[in-house]
Amino acid sequence: MKKYFLLVLLSGAITGLTSCEKDENNFGGIFKGPVVNYHQGKAFTWIQLSKQGTPEKLAIAIDDDVMANVPVEADNEGGGHHDHSNSVTLQLHPKAIATTPFRHVGLDWNPSGHEPDPIYTIPHFDFHYYMMDEAARLAIPPFEVNPDGFNNVPDQAYFPLNYFSPPGGVPQMGRHWIDVTSPELNGAPFTQTFIMGSYNGKVTFYEPMITRQFILDNASFERAIPQPAKFQESGYYPTRMKILKHDKLTEFILEGFEYKQKSN
Repeated sequence: MKKYFLLVLLSGAITGLTSCEKDENNFGGIFKGPVVNYHQGKAFTWIQLSKQGTPEKLAIAIDDDVMANVPVEADNEGGGHHDHSNSVTLQLHPKAIATTPFRHVGLDWNPSGHEPDPIYTIPHFDFHYYMMDEAARLAIPPFEVNPDGFNNVPDQAYFPLNYFSPPGGVPQMGRHWIDVTSPELNGAPFTQTFIMGSYNGKVTFYEPMITRQFILDNASFERAIPQPAKFQESGYYPTRMKILKHDKLTEFILEGFEYKQKSN
């Protein structure tokens, strides 16, 4: 009887260890989204989860071939505009969708920048982390078609304190919100900034916007993400953004995720 009891205890301990190992394997680790072809190179997303299954990092990765082959039209008089001709959708791994507020990613290259001229008319990337389904995002019409959707803005408290929104908006994106303290709005050249977006009363995207030259000039970079006072949905939200280069990849990482409660 005593021997049988010891065997039962041992069996239970082994089962418990096996269960823990499975849980760690199921939750912790890095999970990669589908790879897409982009400007003669590759691009994809990935997420890193803790052993408890909470998000630690969410990233867009592009390889060196992308950086070398994106078209540049720096001398285009008057600058460019949002036309989506150099845009691609990057899907997130299901674990990213399950653990963060983000649903898909838009990778946008602007060969000669975009309005307003001359602030953002420099070749740069827009990295859109969208908090809405792709079909709904693609259905956003031009401003003239549905101005009410663009003008229905969330309460200011759902954006960081110093953010404001110029009139209008961009089809398949939404209305853009800009930090008035950003250097490029205060006499310095545009290098990198952090934008947010909205449409039809909802906060819809986070957007690091970064020039190609700044990426080429910096092996690594890190900045804080300005935080709003309120959140429309409970979940884990990033507090920092990082650029990291390694193994012929450049990664644009949202990290420092903190749990935020939905505001009443």
